[in-house]
Amino acid sequence: MRILFIGNSRIGDFILSSGLLAYLIERHPKARITVVCGRIVAPLLAEAPCIERVIVMEKRKHHRHWLDLWLTTVGTRWDLVVDLRNSAVSRVLAAREVRRVGRAKGRQLHRVEEIGRVLGLDPPPDPRLWIGGADHAAAAGLVPDGLPVLALGPGSTHEHKRWPSERFAELALRLTGYEGILPGGRVAVIGSPAERAQAEPVLAAVPPERRIDLMSNTPLLVAAACLQRCALYVGNDGGQMHLSAAAGVPTVGLFGPTPAFHYRPWGKHAAHAQAPEPFETLAAKIPEAMREGVSLMGGLTVDAVEATARRLWDTVRA
Repeated sequence: MRILFIGNSRIGDFILSSGLLAYLIERHPKARITVVCGRIVAPLLAEAPCIERVIVMEKRKHHRHWLDLWLTTVGTRWDLVVDLRNSAVSRVLAAREVRRVGRAKGRQLHRVEEIGRVLGLDPPPDPRLWIGGADHAAAAGLVPDGLPVLALGPGSTHEHKRWPSERFAELALRLTGYEGILPGGRVAVIGSPAERAQAEPVLAAVPPERRIDLMSNTPLLVAAACLQRCALYVGNDGGQMHLSAAAGVPTVGLFGPTPAFHYRPWGKHAAHAQAPEPFETLAAKIPEAMREGVSLMGGLTVDAVEATARRLWDTVRA
C-alpha cells in the first residue's frame, strides 16, 4: 500500500498533525508512506517507522514548489492521499482515495480535532513524537539529573505573540521560590539562537547554579527529550509549545492575538493563559503591531500565568 501524506511546513502545525500520521502508521504497518513537509520539520521523522520517503518542499516564487511536488509524485499510483494543505496537487494525482482537511463551519474546533475529521476519527489521535535513544542520551548531557526543572520559552517568531521577557523572569523566580510549586528548582530557557535577546533577561534573573541555557541550535528531537526531563513548561504560542505538549510535559501556553480554542497546547496535561482582551480585538491590531515591532501580550499578567501554572500543577500531582 502506498500512502502520500502532504503535511505542513511549520513545526507547530506539523506536530498537531503527527497523531494522524501515527494512526496511519499503526493502521497500515506494511504500507510505504511518503511524507511531504518543510525542511525544518523533516528531522521529526528521523525515527518514525514505515516512512519510505520524505519530500522536503522548498517554497518557490509563483507557487512553483507545488509544480515540483506534482512532478515528483505524479508517476506513482497512490492508494491513499492525505492532504492537510488542501492543495491542487491532491486533486490531480492518480489515487484510489483522497482525504483533505477542511474548516468546520460554525464550530470552534481545535486544530487536532479538525485534522482528526480528515479520517473521521473522534476522538482525534493525540500528537506523537518519535524520540530515539541517541536523542535521550544527548538530552541527559544538556539537562542532567538533579533538582526539578522549570522550562521557559520566552521567544517567538512574531513580536506580537511575545509575552514580555521581564515577566518570564518574574514568573521563574515565583515558581522556583520558597513558596513556589518547584521550590529551589532549576530553570531551563529553551529556544533558537535568533531568540537570544528575549532569553537574556530571563537567564540573568536566575542564579548561575540553577540556570540551564538551551538557547542553541538543538535538534528538534533532542529538544523534545530535554523537555521530557523538565517538570513544567511555560511558553509563548508557537512550535516549541506544541513540541512540549506532544512530549507529554505539563505545558502552559500563553495566548493573546491568536485563537486559543484552535491552537492551545493539546493534551490532558496542558493548559493556557489568555490575555483579558478578546483575541479578535487583538488580532485586528496585528498589522500595526508588526509594523511597529510591538507585543500584544501586555494585558496578560504574571499573576494570571502563575495561577494557571499552579492549577495545572495541582491537576498533574492529583
